[in-house]
Amino acid sequence: MLKDNRLYSVVFNKCPRCHQGDFFVTSSAYSRRFDEMHEKCPHCGEVLVPEPGFYWGSMFVSYAFYTIYTLLTFFVAVQWLNVDLDYYLIGLVPTLVLLTPYFFRLARRTWLTFFIAYDPQKKTKTEGKQLKVSA
Repeated sequence: MLKDNRLYSVVFNKCPRCHQGDFFVTSSAYSRRFDEMHEKCPHCGEVLVPEPGFYWGSMFVSYAFYTIYTLLTFFVAVQWLNVDLDYYLIGLVPTLVLLTPYFFRLARRTWLTFFIAYDPQKKTKTEGKQLKVSA
């Protein structure tokens, strides 16, 4: 996948601006700390938590991922493979529960990528400024 594509940061857990620093603290969605994010990108310093409540919008993105997954699996299992609907639903519920941490992280990365474009040359506000220390 091309590194200058917005999808790169979403798929590979990277900062949407520099595509270098990690978005989440852990690389696995299935660890105890799956929901811990860096406040700023470790590489470029981009703020990954712009304001309180910013990620409420990612719930709608997560809902879209669940809906797409459910529809795709429905058409494959029930329509194409002729699996009984009861068996499909029995298998769907645990699958959705297991995919929750993955969709949570994917939705947050997608949501922030809507607002921050890839720009590896852009410097952060604090970069390049000298702090004045009074004696």
